[in-house]
Amino acid sequence: MRKVLCLLALFSGLTYAQETQYKYLSGKSADDNVEWDFFCSNGRKSGKWDKIRVPSCWELEGYGSYNYGHDRNKASEIGTYKTRFTVPEDWKKKRIFIVFDGSMTDTKVKVNGKQAGAVHQGAFYRFKREITSLVSFKKENVLEVEVSKMSSNKSVNEAERNADFWVFGGIFRPVYLEAVPENFIEYTGVDAKHDGTLNLEVNIDKASDKIDISADVYDISTGQKLGNIGKNFTEKSKQFFLSGKIAGIKPWTCETPNLYKAVVTVSRNGKTMHSVTERIGFRTIQVKERDGVYINGEKVRFKGVNRHCFWPTTGRTVSREQSLLDAELIKEMNMNAVRMSHYPPDKHFLEICDSIGLYIIDELCAWQKPPYDTPVGTILTNEMLKRDINHPSIIFWANGNEGGFNYDLDPLFAEMDIQKRSVLHPWGLSGKVNTAHYINYNSGIKSMFNGRDIFMPTELIHGLYDGGHGAGLDDYWNLMLDNPLAAGMFLWDFADQGVVRTDKNGILDTDKDHGADGIVGPYREKEGSFYTVKEIWSPIYVENRYLTDEWDGTINIENRYDFTNAKECSYSFRLAEYDGLSGIKKEASFDIESPNIEPSNKGKLRLNLPENWKKYDFLYLTIKDKYGKELFTWDFEVNSPEHFVNKTLKTADTGNCSIKETEDAFKMEAAGVCVSIDKTSGLIKEVYSNGKNVPLTNGPVYITYKKLKCRSVKMKEDNGCKIIEAVYNFDKGGEAYRFAWRMSHDGILSLKYSYRPQDRIRMSGVTFDFPEKDIEGAMMLANGPYRVYNNRMKGGTVQLWDKKYNDAITGEEWIYPEFKGYYSLFYGMRLKCPTPFEIYSGSEDLTLHLFTPKPQKLYDVSKNYTIPPYPKGNISFMDAIPAVGTKFGSAENYGPQSQPHRFKSYSGLKNMENTIYFKFN
Repeated sequence: MRKVLCLLALFSGLTYAQETQYKYLSGKSADDNVEWDFFCSNGRKSGKWDKIRVPSCWELEGYGSYNYGHDRNKASEIGTYKTRFTVPEDWKKKRIFIVFDGSMTDTKVKVNGKQAGAVHQGAFYRFKREITSLVSFKKENVLEVEVSKMSSNKSVNEAERNADFWVFGGIFRPVYLEAVPENFIEYTGVDAKHDGTLNLEVNIDKASDKIDISADVYDISTGQKLGNIGKNFTEKSKQFFLSGKIAGIKPWTCETPNLYKAVVTVSRNGKTMHSVTERIGFRTIQVKERDGVYINGEKVRFKGVNRHCFWPTTGRTVSREQSLLDAELIKEMNMNAVRMSHYPPDKHFLEICDSIGLYIIDELCAWQKPPYDTPVGTILTNEMLKRDINHPSIIFWANGNEGGFNYDLDPLFAEMDIQKRSVLHPWGLSGKVNTAHYINYNSGIKSMFNGRDIFMPTELIHGLYDGGHGAGLDDYWNLMLDNPLAAGMFLWDFADQGVVRTDKNGILDTDKDHGADGIVGPYREKEGSFYTVKEIWSPIYVENRYLTDEWDGTINIENRYDFTNAKECSYSFRLAEYDGLSGIKKEASFDIESPNIEPSNKGKLRLNLPENWKKYDFLYLTIKDKYGKELFTWDFEVNSPEHFVNKTLKTADTGNCSIKETEDAFKMEAAGVCVSIDKTSGLIKEVYSNGKNVPLTNGPVYITYKKLKCRSVKMKEDNGCKIIEAVYNFDKGGEAYRFAWRMSHDGILSLKYSYRPQDRIRMSGVTFDFPEKDIEGAMMLANGPYRVYNNRMKGGTVQLWDKKYNDAITGEEWIYPEFKGYYSLFYGMRLKCPTPFEIYSGSEDLTLHLFTPKPQKLYDVSKNYTIPPYPKGNISFMDAIPAVGTKFGSAENYGPQSQPHRFKSYSGLKNMENTIYFKFN
């Protein structure tokens, strides 16, 4: 990938006759440390001239005041910039423009004391001003730029400055000079179809006749010229159209991002007037009403995310390297699309998406209503399209967001866009696509899941803190796969917008809950949902199955790619046997023959298993794409937790322990371990190992909302061994649960318990108390390394995880993976504490609850649906755990996996029967 980007940079440096020439006055990013003189009118470091990096957001450079869009009485600083520049001698016969890639927001430009054009309003758009008559070639020129953080245009403030995101001031994208011929190409529009048809629109600055226009097309990866189109025009005009066909091209898709270079040349009387180079991809977009979105004739679904341009230390000033990082992380999650929320991104992000293959919704800013007024909106729409029109990655335009739609601007997109891409109104129905936001599972009356229009929510499953995103996605996606009108979705959103507060000792500030809604943290730390999304959206779907003795080595898979045969991927599996909780004892790896499965078809993987495969504990299946990038690694249990604990603890060799009865307890002793069981409750009172206290107490307590009372606690014989058995009833009658303690001669304590779950419960199991003090971590064999919820079970791998203790609060601290929470498919754990001990499961499908996460400090707990319930104890063994909700609703709104658990009490179903083993010595 980086090789492709380097080739693109090489081509961009090639010189053709009468090409546009450039000279940067700023850095290309803040990291270039190009400084200008700066004066801030108000706030920090105001009232005096100083230095500032350009580009940058001045708040991050220590000036002015921080503001979030919802703030009232926002600071209205004015920043004045000054710098000096020279103009190359060979530009004397050219027209010279100064170009700003982005400035927040009202921007007045002066060169040598004279204003260059009108004040520009609107932050996120490339604009230019001609300065040909204002510059001197004999001496240094003085550039003065006055930038107002708030606009004098009310509609600009409503669209940009009062939005639900951080509001910054400053020249936040690069500034450069541009030299062009007297009559130059203002912009081109390219419509390159996947069959090689090339339609070209060329707009020149001044009307001209008797001109020739040609376009030479080159393969970017090889430099080979593939063909050209050309036409002679005799009529005088500023706008010209020509068409032709290029043979031998490879279509562009997100899976096959084949790029070409089109060198467009305008000539008159055999002399080149101007030449520009465009990077293009040949692809065809069709939005078929009440059918779907088609790329190159194939119906596609978008697996997308919303993304802001943001970095903690520089705000909206983002480098090319940071754009590449974001794009690669998005691809790593097996996503294929990005919505630019809520404004056009840096040019380099679009270039990267062209190169690595991501579909884009490019958006005119308007957070909510009211939108830009028509005069300023017309200017900004023109600027956005002139810059972005030829990117093959752009599939849709978006005119505003959530009611911030200026309908007068819709026709401008069609007028300027030769490809006539659909214009969306995110949150509404437009361009034949319903994009309603934050819909509940299976919602809609004559719309969405139950309507006749294409639907593609452009914001969904809001990811505040640790809720949403992957939680609920499995159900939503499966429902969409069954609906031919579903064109996909865009999760909200990619990264937590935590900004470094230079006015508050460098803390990371998300403005409470407003900016803490990413799948990754501010510095792109991966949250648990990252891997859940990665598994659910894997383009090769692996069907879950259990490996029994009768298994023949085949695994069912489905090719969910749109354009890629499954045989282009690589497949392998690894068998692993664990030496208890110490590490891997033995492993073996094998390749799998790649199956020939066309897109949207199912097939089988055939594993060539060794004869001794049943002696291992787990099988891990890894699939990589054609570029060698891992799609995902799936795990399969070869043997059960009972098998694992039997070989690890040799539980078959039990023997007897000593049981002493005191006035208030039964004391079970063996091999230096002494466990006291309360005679009135049957619960653990205290544990000692070699004279040291292990503070595990008050368990097993049955997790229920009903009141319980202990019916009996007895010492009895069971198959020649002494056990302590306790039975509990519900307060209003009927048995609640029963359990039995047994200690073997080697000090291993086992707990067998049985209960009948209630119906419509959020969680069930048993729990113990253990102090959360001086915990170093845990060596854990379970589905990890991230915690799970009932609607976010996917994304992890069952293997041995060395979990370090942390007390992180998701969205307010960024320490991942979090230590506390639920861990499914629990096999065993060594808790690292002052008196370490081990716990093992002898039962399948147990989930460990390991301490309870703290709720967010900066958000009202009463409306925080992203904190599911937890048992009162600190270590619990669960047969059912709760789902987690989102910012906008409780878990029950988000699909079958998000519902309370159901259990038919009056049936032939067995009780929940589990066994836990404790090794204290």
